[in-house]
Amino acid sequence: MARYIAEQYGADEEHLWASAPSYKVFRHQNNRKWFALIMDIPRCKLGLDGDEKIDILDLKCDPALIGSLRLEAGIFPAYHMNKGSWITVALDGSVEEETIKWLLDLSYQATAQKRRRK
Repeated sequence: MARYIAEQYGADEEHLWASAPSYKVFRHQNNRKWFALIMDIPRCKLGLDGDEKIDILDLKCDPALIGSLRLEAGIFPAYHMNKGSWITVALDGSVEEETIKWLLDLSYQATAQKRRRK
């Protein structure tokens, strides 16, 4: 997924935490806002069984969509982000790739620099 994000949005991955070198942050070049974060966390942090790690993707999301999206398999309240405007997507195959790409587009647009009206 990191390669797709870099190619699609021209965003290089950043590794911001020495204690979590596998975590990848993606942000807009012009306004530096995050639009995606890839992490690996224990399954139990999402309310799933087991302590083995799972790759996840945190994305900004329209609050009006969050409730219905969380009803879908593989989509959870945001891990370690504002649950009112972010979601977590499991990268374990439970969410279709096209859905993930659509959600990435929404996140990218939601965090894009706003144009000023003159």
